[in-house]
Amino acid sequence: MAFYAAVSRAKAMSRAFSPILRCMSNIPENTVYGGPKTQSPDQRVTLTHLKQKHNKGEPITMVTAYDYPSAVHLDSAGIDICLVGDSAAMVVHGYDTTLPITLDEMLVHCRAVARGAKRPLLVGDLPFGFYESSCNQAVDSAVRVLKEGGMDAIKLEGGSLSRITAAKSIVEAGIAVMGHVGLTPQAISVLGGFRPQGRNVASAVKVVETALALQEAGCFSVVLECVPPPVAAAATSALQIPTIGIGAGPFCSGQVLVYHDLLGMMQHPHHAKVTPKFCKQYAHVGEVINKALVEYKEEVTSGSFPGAAHSPYKISAAEVNGFLSELTKLGLDKAARAAAEAAEKISTSK
Repeated sequence: MAFYAAVSRAKAMSRAFSPILRCMSNIPENTVYGGPKTQSPDQRVTLTHLKQKHNKGEPITMVTAYDYPSAVHLDSAGIDICLVGDSAAMVVHGYDTTLPITLDEMLVHCRAVARGAKRPLLVGDLPFGFYESSCNQAVDSAVRVLKEGGMDAIKLEGGSLSRITAAKSIVEAGIAVMGHVGLTPQAISVLGGFRPQGRNVASAVKVVETALALQEAGCFSVVLECVPPPVAAAATSALQIPTIGIGAGPFCSGQVLVYHDLLGMMQHPHHAKVTPKFCKQYAHVGEVINKALVEYKEEVTSGSFPGAAHSPYKISAAEVNGFLSELTKLGLDKAARAAAEAAEKISTSK
């Protein structure tokens, strides 16, 4: 009887403390594997959410970003997907193409973005030279992007059978893959530069066929870059997965632009050279930045910055006098006079 009484008391205590334990637990309810990060719709976009939006015909938003501050902005704006693109080579590192950036450099950008963006699905580009040699190389690189970069998925450029095979191998390794067709910047050596694709029958058919092949390989989405709107519309209609357009017209399942481009951040001639024609600038942040930097320079030069309002750390008059006395004892009379003059100026400028 004592045993059953103890069990009964234990059950009663469990019921009493259950609400408290649920509040204290960091393990999400209704998940197969628990952990400190919940996967609710309000906290992280998943492939399931993207599929639901696609099925409902709701446009998907994607922005390419490369660092913590921009990732925080994307998070606040409620952007669906954040792509950490190899275009960082051009936008951030100042190269003329995407080819020079390495996987290690990409991982630095990935980690920074992962720290700032908690809501969007995070997709990391596989850079040129780190997935073409073999399927093993492709899988190894993709694994690093997830394990070391904190990404949810990877993106790779299609266009050849070997790359489509690489995409399939990565998917089979358990990693979500976004494909990329049309203008594929890593292939500019073959394409003859940053040239739009799909402008003749053969090229247009290739865009659609390559997109279908990437879908067959298991990709969850395909980027369509720099193709005529009818070609993008055909690919979008033919596919069962969402298309993300960039310079591909309004008939895709979603759109992507680069953070710096859409904000109008960059005013340098180099960036004007690499800013695409299809980009709409929703702000002119670069002009604001330039104005602020010029104003800062002028205030520092004139001595108006920093004033008392931006010199917040105080020392009492008694401590100043003691400090001056110690400086004098050390034979630092000039330093003592400088400290005394500074204390006088700060006190009178309040």
